[in-house]
Amino acid sequence: MTVLLFRRLSTMPRLWRLAGVLSGLLVVLALPWLIYPPVAMDIIAWALFAVALDLLLGFTGLLSFGHAAFWGTAAYAAGTIAIRTGVPFPVAILGAAVMAMVLAVPIALLAVRRTGIYFAMVTLAFAQMVYYVANQWRSLTGGENGLQGIPKNLFGLDLSDPFYFYYAGLPIALIGLLIAWRVVHSPFGRVLVAIRENPARSRSLGYPVDRYKVMIFVISAGLSGLAGGLYAISHGFASLQEVYWTTSGKVVIMTVLGGIGTLWGSTIGAALIVQVEDYVATSGIHLGPLNITGPGLITGLIFVVVVLLFRRGVWGTVAHLLRRRRDVPEPHLSGTSAVVEDEPAMR
Repeated sequence: MTVLLFRRLSTMPRLWRLAGVLSGLLVVLALPWLIYPPVAMDIIAWALFAVALDLLLGFTGLLSFGHAAFWGTAAYAAGTIAIRTGVPFPVAILGAAVMAMVLAVPIALLAVRRTGIYFAMVTLAFAQMVYYVANQWRSLTGGENGLQGIPKNLFGLDLSDPFYFYYAGLPIALIGLLIAWRVVHSPFGRVLVAIRENPARSRSLGYPVDRYKVMIFVISAGLSGLAGGLYAISHGFASLQEVYWTTSGKVVIMTVLGGIGTLWGSTIGAALIVQVEDYVATSGIHLGPLNITGPGLITGLIFVVVVLLFRRGVWGTVAHLLRRRRDVPEPHLSGTSAVVEDEPAMR
């Protein structure tokens, strides 16, 4: 009887995890029925982008301010492939993700030689170089006018309706999220956490730390490319905004808001920011004589409040409270979630 009880208790975290995944899938499937379909697609694309950055920031401890280079490069690449070849849009997005990974290799080889703020500045510098190339290569990118008229072709089907395109593009984002989850819950992911916690000790144990950093950087860039290509195809347009440094800052804010080191947190942060921006842009906020129509002030205030009151982010704080309720110790010194599947902290 006692053994049976312990077995049931041991399976409870797995059951809660399964229930959470199923609930998330139901919400994702119902999203275009609840909000404007293009906004729903934006949430999905930005969520995948935030998860891709979290693989680097939350699980490896590397802060990148240059991920707009991969998001934007993939946006232009997907648009160019779709316009010039007429292939189905999933093929164009896959080609764009490969392009982002190819671009990430030389950047990673140089950036991983630095740590901390120096790593962030190196990635930012490369992203600005990509922005300059995109601005000057007008024959390919359209320059300040952007790349317009990107088709949504899927084997002859007309997906110009955002509602139908959402369900056609959703599997691509879900595959990207599944890849991120598999990376985290693998021996490779556990080594990444070890590198984040103590790079010197990981190196002394025989792990090629720089090689692991390059690998996760390229994987993160590939998932960012999937998200950027999906975003560009969804809008039928790619602009310089996709490679501008503010895009890198925006995805960092999403990741921190949700809680670094948590896959759920990145999606929640993305949904929060996209929804706030859409509401402010369409309705505005009126405070007496003050009329706020730009999202920057509101998202900035939300970020400050979350950082001051929720040190671990929205989902990170929830996970921390659940751990305290079950008397489960913090998994790591950094306070972020663990990747060991037997530990209930990582969800």
